[in-house]
Amino acid sequence: MAKKMKPLTTAFGIPVGDDQNSMTAGNRGPVLMQDAHLLEKLAHFDRERIPERVVHAKGAGAGGYFEVTADVTRYTKAKFLSKVGKRTEVFARFSTVGGEKGSADAERDPRGFAVKFYTEDGNYDFVGNNTPVFFIRDPLKFPDFIHTQKRNPATNLKDPDMFWDFLSLTPESIHQVTILFSDRGTPATYRHMNGYSSHTYKWYNAKGEQFWVKYHFKTDQKIKNLTRQEAEKLKGSDPDHATRDLFEAIARGENPSWTLEMQIMPYEQGLDYRFDIFDITKVWPHADVPPITVGKLVLNRNPVNYFAEVEQAAFGPSNMVPGIAISPDKMLQARVFSYHDTHIHRLGPNYHLIPVNQPKAAPEMSYQRDGFMRTDDGGGSGPNYWPNSFGGPAPHASAKEPGFPVHDHAGRFAYTHPNDDFVQAGDLYRKVMSKKDRDNLVGNLVDHLGNAQKRIQLRQCALFYKADKEYGTRVAQGLGLDPAEVAKLAAMSQEERETATAAGR
Repeated sequence: MAKKMKPLTTAFGIPVGDDQNSMTAGNRGPVLMQDAHLLEKLAHFDRERIPERVVHAKGAGAGGYFEVTADVTRYTKAKFLSKVGKRTEVFARFSTVGGEKGSADAERDPRGFAVKFYTEDGNYDFVGNNTPVFFIRDPLKFPDFIHTQKRNPATNLKDPDMFWDFLSLTPESIHQVTILFSDRGTPATYRHMNGYSSHTYKWYNAKGEQFWVKYHFKTDQKIKNLTRQEAEKLKGSDPDHATRDLFEAIARGENPSWTLEMQIMPYEQGLDYRFDIFDITKVWPHADVPPITVGKLVLNRNPVNYFAEVEQAAFGPSNMVPGIAISPDKMLQARVFSYHDTHIHRLGPNYHLIPVNQPKAAPEMSYQRDGFMRTDDGGGSGPNYWPNSFGGPAPHASAKEPGFPVHDHAGRFAYTHPNDDFVQAGDLYRKVMSKKDRDNLVGNLVDHLGNAQKRIQLRQCALFYKADKEYGTRVAQGLGLDPAEVAKLAAMSQEERETATAAGR
C-alpha cells in the first residue's frame, strides 16, 4: 500500500493544487503570468547553481555567418531573411545539457544547438537542441526533470532510480527517451549532428499573414554517432573530444556548415492538425509538411578567448526580431522568461553589454539604466523614461506582431489532445530505425535501466511496450523481466501502473 503523501506547498507554505499543468488561457494556452507557482519554481531553479549554467554548462562555440539561399519573404518579414545571398554574422554555441562543466563530451545526453544572429533589427537567438522533440511539454515539470538528471542530494552521485523513476511516471517522455538511447544520444562531434528548434514558432509577413514553423539545421558533414562502447572509451581517454574537434577543424580551415530547412504550416491548418503543434514531444511528419531549404550556416572563426565569448555568450528565446514570434507552446513561453532570468542571475542585469551579446548591427536604444557592471555611458544625459518630449527613442508601429485569439477559462489543464504519446515513438522504432539501430537501442537501455530498481524497470518497460510490443518485450527480456507482467502493466492506466509498482509492493 502506498504511503500517505505530505501536501506539496510553495516556498511560503501555501498548498499547491496541481504540479503538472501550468495555468493557461484554455486548454491550448498561452501560459498566464499570474501562475505564481510556475514563476516561483522556475526562478528558484534558475538560481540553483553558482556560477556555471544550471543546464548546458559545458559547451564549445565559434563565429561565422548565415547566408540566405531561397526567397521566404512570402512567409516572414524578418530583414535578415529578406534577400537571397544576404549574409548575417552569427555566433554559435554547442553543449551537453545535464552534466557539469567538467563532464565528458561523450555523455549520453541531448546537445544544445544555439545560434545568435546579429541582424539589423537586433539580435535574433535560435536556441534549440540536436533532437526534434523533448522529454516534457509543460514547464512546471522542468526543474523536477533536470533534478533527476543531476546528482542525488544525499550521495552526490548520478542515480538511475531518480532518472528512471521520473521518466517512467511521465509517459510523454517516451519519444525523446527512444531518441536519447539510440545512437543519436551520443553524437560523434558537434560538427556531425543536426540542430532543431523542437518548438513551433510563428512567422509573419509584411501583410500580417501568419504561419507556424519548425527549424531544422541539417549538418553538411553528415550524421555520425558513437556506439555505447565507443562513447565509454572516449569518456576516459579524451573527455573533451568534441570541444577539441570543433576548434581544430576550424583552425585547419575545414569550416563546418549546416543547411537550414524549414517546415512551414498555414496558420489555420496548424490549429486543426492531427498532432498538437504546440506539444514539444511531437514532430510534424515530413510526409505531411515537407521541409524547404532556406539558407546555409557556416562557422569559420574560433573564439579569441573562451571565457569572453563561449562562456559569457547568453542566448534567449525572447530575442526575436520582427517577422518571427513565439507560439502558444507552454514550454517555449516559460523559456522566454527563464532564460533571460537565469542570465541576469549568472552574468548580471547588464549582460547584454558583454561584447559577444551586444547587438552589432542595431545599437541598443532603451530606457534601461544603471545596475551592476554598467560598462557604457549609461544612457548619457538623455531621458530615462517614456513618453518624453526630449527626443528619446520611441516605439515604432512596424515592430508590432499580429496577434492571435485567446479565450476560454483560466486554469490548470491536463493534456487532452486525442493523439497519445506513444504513436510517434512506436513509428520511430518500427519505421525509421534499422535492425542495427534497434539492437543498439535495446542494448543501451538495458545497460542503463538495469541499474534501477525492478519496480521502476517494470513501469518503464510498460511504456516501451505501449509504443511497440516488440520494443517493450525486448527490453524486458534484456533486463530479465517477465514480458507477460510488462504486457499486463501496459494495459493499465497510468494511475493503475503507479499503484501496482508503488514502493514497498
